[in-house]
Amino acid sequence: MKMIDFRSDTVTWPTPEMREAMANAPVGDDVYGEDPTVNELEAEAAAMLGKEAGLFVASGTMGNITAALTHCGRGEEMILGREAHMFRYEAGSSAALGGIHPHIVDVQPDGTLKLEAIQGAIRANNEHFPRTKLICLENTQGTVGGIPITAEYTEQVGEIARKHNLKLHIDGARLFNAAAALNTSAKTLVAPADSVSICLSKGLCAPVGSVLVGSKAFIAEARRTRKALGGGMRQAGILAAAGLISLRQMTQRLGDDHANARALAEGLATIPCIQIDLSRVQSNMIFFDLHKDAPLTAEAFSARLKADYNILIAPYPGYTSRFRAVTHYWITRDHVQHSIEAIRTILS
Repeated sequence: MKMIDFRSDTVTWPTPEMREAMANAPVGDDVYGEDPTVNELEAEAAAMLGKEAGLFVASGTMGNITAALTHCGRGEEMILGREAHMFRYEAGSSAALGGIHPHIVDVQPDGTLKLEAIQGAIRANNEHFPRTKLICLENTQGTVGGIPITAEYTEQVGEIARKHNLKLHIDGARLFNAAAALNTSAKTLVAPADSVSICLSKGLCAPVGSVLVGSKAFIAEARRTRKALGGGMRQAGILAAAGLISLRQMTQRLGDDHANARALAEGLATIPCIQIDLSRVQSNMIFFDLHKDAPLTAEAFSARLKADYNILIAPYPGYTSRFRAVTHYWITRDHVQHSIEAIRTILS
């Protein structure tokens, strides 16, 4: 990459090995279940997460929508966080396409939903109320800083779901970052979940795609939902080949991204006019604010970094002076040091 792009880990390019694998991938018609590379990816993702089956989808948003529409019928309700990607950044699709009613609760600074808030959101069996069907968690919780959610907490939510005969879905777009941060397996983190979506095209570097996993019965029904959403792909093994490298190799190196995020955060903490809470840098995301006395506005700061130093860091949506920087495969330690010195120069 010519630019040092901190805007998101969605900007990652596929690696040269991925491009070669894509060019040589065995393919077939996936709608007929005949693409061997897609079948391999789905089976491998399911096994890694301790589930029976998987479904390759075009995006993380499609994975979440497919899960919600498969678990819930029209007029039924799902409980999720006010800051959840499924609520904030998926165009209201579960409601628009599936008629699913969102019941939102506050996300805590540690990325969790209060257990009592979840309990309180579950509807009584009353004809005036929508039926509660689904609880949704996100791991890592991106909007509060890429905070990893522990297996112990998720098990507590799973107990609530089982007690009330509800389903639990985990938006695991950055699940492997959570596993790396907590030094555990992704399988352990999602053991109580009925469905999990993982994204291949963020820190795992694939050019496109996510996998939704769950029981065989759930995935069979989800396949119908995917078709209804226009997600039936044909010779998709070309894409799935990159995803296999994501699962086998890229999941093993995410600690490097976390170390680079920590180095960037510690460097930023030494610069005047930067406000940052180092305790909240736990994976590959850094949130920081420009002090009100900074010599530039947020927009001017971002524009100067791009024009003079080939660094892309964008103001975070909804805030006047907050930035999010995300490290990934294409961000090196040299990039981090260059960026720290550039920011120091601009704000001096």
